Amino acid sequence: MIKRILSYFTPIIEKRVPSKVSQRLEVTWVDGNLVVDTKHTNYSYGNLEKVLKNGLAFIGFEKIKKMNNVLILGLGAGGVLKTLRDEIKYQNNIDSVELDEAILFIGNKYFNLKQYHDNHTIHNIDAFEFVLRSTNSYDLIIIDIFQDARMPAFLFESYFVEKLQQILNINGFILFNTIVLNKEDEVRNENYSTLFPKENYSIRAYPKQQKYNELLTIKKLQ
Repeated sequence: MIKRILSYFTPIIEKRVPSKVSQRLEVTWVDGNLVVDTKHTNYSYGNLEKVLKNGLAFIGFEKIKKMNNVLILGLGAGGVLKTLRDEIKYQNNIDSVELDEAILFIGNKYFNLKQYHDNHTIHNIDAFEFVLRSTNSYDLIIIDIFQDARMPAFLFESYFVEKLQQILNINGFILFNTIVLNKEDEVRNENYSTLFPKENYSIRAYPKQQKYNELLTIKKLQ
């Protein structure tokens, strides 16, 4: 309780956890709430939760509630899962993929991740491998994968994108959270958009979400 109160004046670190993926994770009290940070960026809950909630709002909460299958690539400590279950009231199937065992430990210990076990499966596996092996199809695919402030290169490779397209249902959406720090990142995102043929996909970009995040929503038309 004391840490929570003090956090309204200055961030208070609750726990540091080593990570094989992001080197070190910090569970921190900020303005009375727990968040997870890496050395350079917010990793789960906090501003990141707001960014992804904005992206889901762009798609439409009522539309999402009617979907049957959702895939989360990069579960983290469960911020977007919490939004789906508690705020949007989405109750159908969710597959979550998270490679980092450290963040899953944090999610269970500090954010009660296990409360969302109904119609929810966590796959502790690399997202690239999961997507390539998947035989399921999804109405919504949320991509939120970072290694500290860096995004893995495979996310932007045509082979991975083609597989995403295969497992996305018609009228389904991809919500892709990216970070844009410089002109090179801007060009990377522009090139990424060209991997989706305009006759089959509708793409919208929402830049400067919490300053450095750019959200992409991609709808499969046919």
